[in-house]
Amino acid sequence: MKHMVMGLTVFIAALMMLLAPAEKFKFWATIGIATLMVVFWIFEVLPIYVTALLPLVLSVPLGVLDTDQLAQAYGHKFVFLFFGGFMLSLALEKWGVHQKIAELIIRAIGNSKSRILLGFLMATALLSMWVSNTATALMMLPMALAVIDKIPQKKNSKYSLYLLLSIAYGASIGGMGTLVGSPPNVAMAGILSDNYNIEIEFIDWFKIGFPLSMVMITIVYFYFRLLLRNEHKDKLEDLEFDKAPWTNNQIRVLVLFGFIVVLWSFKSLIEPALDIKYGDEIPAVLGAILLFIVPSTSKSKALLEWKDTRKMAWGILLLFGGGMALAKMMDVNGVVEQLSIAFKNYSELSLGLILLIFVSFSIFGTEVMSNLALVQVFVPIVAIFALGSDEYSILQLCMPVTLAASCAFMLPVSTPPNAIIFSSGRVTVNQMVRVGFILNIVGVLIITLFSLLFIR
Repeated sequence: MKHMVMGLTVFIAALMMLLAPAEKFKFWATIGIATLMVVFWIFEVLPIYVTALLPLVLSVPLGVLDTDQLAQAYGHKFVFLFFGGFMLSLALEKWGVHQKIAELIIRAIGNSKSRILLGFLMATALLSMWVSNTATALMMLPMALAVIDKIPQKKNSKYSLYLLLSIAYGASIGGMGTLVGSPPNVAMAGILSDNYNIEIEFIDWFKIGFPLSMVMITIVYFYFRLLLRNEHKDKLEDLEFDKAPWTNNQIRVLVLFGFIVVLWSFKSLIEPALDIKYGDEIPAVLGAILLFIVPSTSKSKALLEWKDTRKMAWGILLLFGGGMALAKMMDVNGVVEQLSIAFKNYSELSLGLILLIFVSFSIFGTEVMSNLALVQVFVPIVAIFALGSDEYSILQLCMPVTLAASCAFMLPVSTPPNAIIFSSGRVTVNQMVRVGFILNIVGVLIITLFSLLFIR
């Protein structure tokens, strides 16, 4: 099947280029490359990270990008923002800081089934704001399974299902909360910065994303509690967590992590006070460097060693670079402008209806397509549409589309946290679809309403 899709897509892309008139060759070559990448991403003909390398071998020979533009895409400043963020998450994971934080939250919440559920939702979401949603789901799953194994199993009980889904959904929703919480957030910021000189700082995103993620977490909690009916009142008296004290290494990582968060959050105060200027990527990379300098309690070893980076999600950096290259070639060769014409018929609609259409497309589109790929393809089109209208700002349309891309709740293939929870063997596709479809609809309504009220 994959080979058939690959062959057919390559044939169609080649045909577009061969039949294109000379004056339109770059336009149709860009369409051909975009077709290859989008189809390969949707059907996973190749690993999605390998597909992201196609611009490296096709764009310059076909003349759709020059070498400078290609280098700027794969070496974008937001690639280094993610690089630094990944290093920080590696250190949190290596020294077990994530487990200590999760246990503190869960222990503080209480021992009824509904409170344990809330604890897992909150812990997963808060961790996912700083650690990749994939890593967060992997961290939290063993803890959830340990809790489930201690619970006396009642006939027709759905508690284990909702506890596991709380990790999948909490990881995705938490990623909405910060600029570094999910790759689509940084991708959108990069596209708007490069093409429209719209700079989105860490704190700017946090003011919108964090409240929205907390609203969504609250809704998911009460939805699950409603589905549990009277079972949510049951107590889990024998549930115990490790009460070991914080180690010196955990405290050092936490202090360093806090220092980077301060540099991100109070940038507007620090820059004038010290008469310096820096982007969010600089604290991220600084934090990564310091992790290799600050010593651990192990003799002559730092908090991170290079061998630890074998566990890092290097593929995401390639995926981000490839997506930025795709967005750039679509922009400079007029593809985005032409695609935006298809939306002209919607230009007379109210902002609420426009948001409803775009957010719905993003949420349900990301069920079958990588959320990062969707944002990198769709955001430039939405931005051009907004630019051609007198009614909407670019940020009013692009940020909701990006936030919606994190709300994939229906299918295991939609997002890594869903796949990780499905891999436990305790959640069926049918169960995830039935629960996730309702939350997709809720996500459409909440993001649309939130955007109308708070994004200008």
